[in-house]
Amino acid sequence: MQVGMIGLGRMGANMVRRLMRAGHECVVYDVNSANVDALAGEGASGAASLQDLVAKLSKPAAVWMMLPAAITDQTLAALSDLLAPGDVIIDGGNSNYQDDIDRAARLSDKGLDYIDVGTSGGVWGLERGYCLMIGGPDEAVERLDPIFRSLAPGDGSPQAESLRTSELGYLHCGPSGSGHFVKMVHNGIEYGMMAAYAEGLNLLKAANTGKQARSVDAETSPLQHPQYYQFDIDVGEVAEVWRHGSVVSSWLLDLLAQSLKQDPSLEGFSGRVSDSGEGRWMLKAGIDTGVPLPVLSSALFQRFSSQGHERYSNQVLSALRAAFGGHAEKKTGEKH
Repeated sequence: MQVGMIGLGRMGANMVRRLMRAGHECVVYDVNSANVDALAGEGASGAASLQDLVAKLSKPAAVWMMLPAAITDQTLAALSDLLAPGDVIIDGGNSNYQDDIDRAARLSDKGLDYIDVGTSGGVWGLERGYCLMIGGPDEAVERLDPIFRSLAPGDGSPQAESLRTSELGYLHCGPSGSGHFVKMVHNGIEYGMMAAYAEGLNLLKAANTGKQARSVDAETSPLQHPQYYQFDIDVGEVAEVWRHGSVVSSWLLDLLAQSLKQDPSLEGFSGRVSDSGEGRWMLKAGIDTGVPLPVLSSALFQRFSSQGHERYSNQVLSALRAAFGGHAEKKTGEKH
């Protein structure tokens, strides 16, 4: 089957490679011509522009976008003017599901089908496959089933044809917007899982606090029972042992154990954790529907803190302590 791919970054390029391995024909475009040239050298048909990409696609055309949310709408607008009724546009990026609903309505007026695909798999998807959460009209989704099936992890057994698509790693979740709604919740859960691992390992790292010298002054809370915190725990080895038989084992833990093996102190990481929007959208959906999301909200605000957004509030707290109690703040890095 033929598909056009716009956006050849970390995920888009590997998705093209996986599709070509499965025998599909891919026409590719990216604003960075070097990315196009690289895939053209591997068997894809390169395009120099959106117009060129559309011209190389047979009808009805299928165009998949793997773009940052910030530029998806402008690309979609330009692309929709080039396509013909019956063609389909797939957005596999991390778009807001509400935007998908509005886009689908606009494109429907032009006779174009719009499919939103929440895509999970990251840089490992080429070999492992991509978990696909799909929203869109039934007929268009069914027509593109060979594409979804090839991108998904699959089962690898002779019985694969009799399995539900969810067992193969892809699911038509419902109408337009539902795919990205499911992906939004998926990423919110991911935020919470990552935060839980981070907090737990941070406590393990601090288990030898009783061995550390502490300042004796009015600005430092004393450690009441230092004898209870005398453990020099190898955090990396704990992450490794948890991978084998533990109920908290997961692919995320596998990746964490690998990172700790490569960089035990994690000095190669600044600790700034970005968020691409899904956590914010999920929290808003929770507020709109009255569904409590305490774990997600805590994990999301922790990310904001890591980005430096609580610096001023901490300065306010420091100023207040100095003003009412004459407390001189300790400088960052001073022992407590």
